[in-house]
Amino acid sequence: MNRIDKKFKDLKKQNKKAFIVFITAGYPDLDITRKLIFEFARVGADIIELGVPFSDPLADGPIIQEASEQALKKKVNLNSILNLVKEVRREIDIPICLMTYFNPVFCFGENRFIKKAHKSGVDGVIIPDLIPEEGRLFIKEAKKQGVNVICFISPTTTLERIRFVSKKAGGFIYYVSLTGVTGPRQALPSDLIKNIKLIKTCTDKPVCVGFGVSQNSQVKEIQKIADGVIVGSAVVKEIKDNIGRDDLVKKVGEFLWRLKK
Repeated sequence: MNRIDKKFKDLKKQNKKAFIVFITAGYPDLDITRKLIFEFARVGADIIELGVPFSDPLADGPIIQEASEQALKKKVNLNSILNLVKEVRREIDIPICLMTYFNPVFCFGENRFIKKAHKSGVDGVIIPDLIPEEGRLFIKEAKKQGVNVICFISPTTTLERIRFVSKKAGGFIYYVSLTGVTGPRQALPSDLIKNIKLIKTCTDKPVCVGFGVSQNSQVKEIQKIADGVIVGSAVVKEIKDNIGRDDLVKKVGEFLWRLKK
């Protein structure tokens, strides 16, 4: 069984919700990314998303854009990130997803990417600019390799579209909580609960909420209705605020622990 599917199955038995953490791989460097993966597992993250740095993002806000730019300057790419996952897999079993845009995958080679992702220990792939219709063959091949392709639903997605996307998605549904790019927000959207309830009438897959989550109170509120919460920009900002410190990994771990508990 795919690690993501097993994680949600185990959480459901325990009546718990998933706490999912995103960081930009290679920011500030790949060695710190490796250390952060182990720290996140230690403090209780359930799933880790590694963002593949890309020069022309569609969904990333300024915090993640800056992190990606810095990682790209250090020549971090899809291949080096896959090699990192393979390395940490020797010691850790936490579910790991890659969040990337389609251009790096296309240049790498779709089938080559899926096969190497599987061999490296990647459990899921999130590609914001690959719609299910155009990714039909990619999704089919990924399923063969046991890699979940996680799909997005947004506040503007129609009921018909929710049903269609839910059938194609693997692992969990990534609900984009707002109409905009990633980045911390002071308040959750007013239609969040209503939209999550609607999605849950259309699918039995877990529904996890991301974009804009940055506070403990928001995590708590989301976990009342959704199956998981995704925190990204707030964590990347914490990394930025501690660059140059010997205790960077510890500080980011403490920040994550405060959010989670």
